[in-house]
Amino acid sequence: KIFFKKKKKKRGQGAEKVWQPLEQRMWDLCILCVVLKVTKEERQVAEKKEKNEPCRAAPLVITFPGFGLNSSEGLRRRKRDWVIPPINVAENSRGPFPQMLVSIRSDQDQDISIRYSITGVGADQPPNEVFNIDPVLGKMFVTKPLDREHRSSYHLRAHAVDMNGNQVENPIDLYIFVIDMNDNRPEFKNQVYNGSVDEGSKPGTYVMHLSAFDADDNTTANGMVRYRILSQTPHSPIPNMFTINSETGDIVTVAPGLDREKVSQYTIIVQATDMEGNLNFGLSNTATAIITVTDINDNPPMLTSRTFSGEVPENRVDVVVANLTVIDADQPHSPNWNAIYRIISGDPSGHFTIRTDPVTNDGMVTVVKPVDFEMNRAFMLTVVVSNQAHLASGIQSSLQSTAGVTISVQDVNEAPYFPTNPKHIRFEEGVPAGTSLTTFSAADPDRLQMQQTIRYSKLNDPADWLSINRTNGQIVTTAMLDRESIYVKNNIYEATFLATDNGFPAASGTGTLQIYLIDINDNPPALIPKESQICERMNRNVNSVNITAADADTDPNAGPFVFELPNFPTSIRRNWTISRINGDYARLGLRYQIYLEPGMYEVPVIVSDSGNPPLSNRSLIKVKVCPCDENGDCTTLGAVAAAGLGTGAIISILICIIILLSMVLLFVVWIKRREKERQTKQLLIDPEDDVRDNILKYDEEGGGEEDQDYDLSQLQQPDSLEHIISKPPGVRRVDERPIIPESQYPIRPVVPHPGDIGDFIHEGLRAADNDPTAPPYDSLLVFDYEGSGSTAGSVSSLNSSSTGDQDYDYLNDWGPRFKKLADMYGGGDDD
Repeated sequence: KIFFKKKKKKRGQGAEKVWQPLEQRMWDLCILCVVLKVTKEERQVAEKKEKNEPCRAAPLVITFPGFGLNSSEGLRRRKRDWVIPPINVAENSRGPFPQMLVSIRSDQDQDISIRYSITGVGADQPPNEVFNIDPVLGKMFVTKPLDREHRSSYHLRAHAVDMNGNQVENPIDLYIFVIDMNDNRPEFKNQVYNGSVDEGSKPGTYVMHLSAFDADDNTTANGMVRYRILSQTPHSPIPNMFTINSETGDIVTVAPGLDREKVSQYTIIVQATDMEGNLNFGLSNTATAIITVTDINDNPPMLTSRTFSGEVPENRVDVVVANLTVIDADQPHSPNWNAIYRIISGDPSGHFTIRTDPVTNDGMVTVVKPVDFEMNRAFMLTVVVSNQAHLASGIQSSLQSTAGVTISVQDVNEAPYFPTNPKHIRFEEGVPAGTSLTTFSAADPDRLQMQQTIRYSKLNDPADWLSINRTNGQIVTTAMLDRESIYVKNNIYEATFLATDNGFPAASGTGTLQIYLIDINDNPPALIPKESQICERMNRNVNSVNITAADADTDPNAGPFVFELPNFPTSIRRNWTISRINGDYARLGLRYQIYLEPGMYEVPVIVSDSGNPPLSNRSLIKVKVCPCDENGDCTTLGAVAAAGLGTGAIISILICIIILLSMVLLFVVWIKRREKERQTKQLLIDPEDDVRDNILKYDEEGGGEEDQDYDLSQLQQPDSLEHIISKPPGVRRVDERPIIPESQYPIRPVVPHPGDIGDFIHEGLRAADNDPTAPPYDSLLVFDYEGSGSTAGSVSSLNSSSTGDQDYDYLNDWGPRFKKLADMYGGGDDD
């Protein structure tokens, strides 16, 4: 128990010089004593920790330093603040709790009542109430076990106040350190680590890194982790192919002999132990390291044979003619395994290439350029194979990487061909039929083994102008060639011919003949336009029309054109005149001060072209002469007059139109009136045979014999089936017209027949009897159908329950249709 007493300050400069060194020595001695005691306590705690005993250090008494001035003693020296040593508390203590840590007191507790308190994290701040203090005695306690991994230290402040809450001492800082215990195992971040190393690697080659974390204090042995390898699978070629750095966790190779083709993967169990690897005191954990031996190109590809062979038909491409097989021990489908084939000799023209099968790695010799049997009957190729990746250092190519490939070419029947295709020739149009134009012959490429005959035929001749000799290919015209034909495009006529040999199977080739037709002057010009109009009196510009000509020929057989008026009849030159505008246009108009009646005039014009010799054409242009308005346009009356109709003719036409409209109107009125009379006319039947007054509707409520306004048109056959077809599927009304083909009913008029109603009904009855597909339209409607198979007997066997007498003689007045009922119920007097 350490108690620090206050020293009074000596007054005077001389005394100060003597007292200060002594006081300093006393302070140093006190500090040394405290440090020695704390060191002793720590050693006791460490010894008990090794013996797994709970640590109970002797409580330390901490005294507040001096504070303020004492008024009774005058000026006093403030006591120097002491450096309080930290308080060490072992984590995971088993108690009992609360456990006293230190005693705090003030040297003024002899004079006044002191109350002690602590503040800070763990006291009045979260986590609260880890530490508390006896306010009277000043004893500080820890209330629960501490966890260094959760919090390694606490900083508290101790306070001393009087009963009024006034501060008596300066607060002192208390540092509480949680002493670490080895209560955490090393933990690997992953349970399985993956690494790789090239096959053939030298000893000392880095492979991979493993690391484990220990939550204990890494400045002590509790957190110092060491690594070691427990096992290696497989043990080939030796059990210890790898080692691990005990401190860093780096795995490296320690022996040569890694070969992927023998062992492709190793599994290593690594152990991490704390306490610097002490297996007796330390805690351990394990992880798995999977080391994949990566492939290097240490095995060159080897062809399975020194010679290969194949055959190919001539003129074929994209055909595999030979298959080269190869063996490579490296990892499949990797650059070290993928084969690349090259043709180093035997194919200077590049007819073949070798493609690699991505699945089997075989080489497929493929034709990329057609081969000709007549040029090469066989090819001797030299092929070399290699990998995509270069061979590893020190690995030499195998002699089996080179092989010879023999390709035989098969002769096939080749089609004849035209050496010049298309063939161009020039001829003037108008060549007569039977003219020999050229010889269009073909050649047969089969010159060595096959001697064949070629036959010619016409494949396409749009205008049917040509023929070809079947044996020698001579082209002869069968009609005159015309450059202006629709089959000639840009002065060229094109025809296609076929050359066929007599091989087996027969082969044929096509050739195109293009004939350039030279134009001759064989088409006279035609006048344009064919119709026009001018004013009868107006200025010269409106009193004339511009004309030109069209010629199917081309220069120099077309324009410029010459326009002339004929000498006969003489009235043409007397009334009309032509003036030249340019080589292609002229102006046709009335002579000056010449007046013509409005009407249509045909003016002949002679047009000549510039050919040698020139061709002329006499054409007619219809010119309409009419009165014009101020804008130079023909008036409506003038247009009619110019059409050749006089005023009297126009009036006659209008009168005829009015008479025709009147007749149509009278006919419509007569028809309407006749329909009205027909509707109001009584039926021409015997009143005794009229049964309409006795037909009742029972499918509606109300009514009776007074409801006699019937519409007989409902008994007629409907003209349309849309109202039936549009109905949803289900049970149809029995009087609906079926969709299936039916018998032809007699055609009836729209309105009821004005004759005997009996004939009308008999006609419908006959039509219904002859129609087996559906009930007639004028049959009764079924409204209460409830299915077939009634369990009740026939009602015809039941006797009438009526006991009274009833007179049925009135049935005789209903006509012949109720005669049978009258006989049954009326006594049977009538036959």
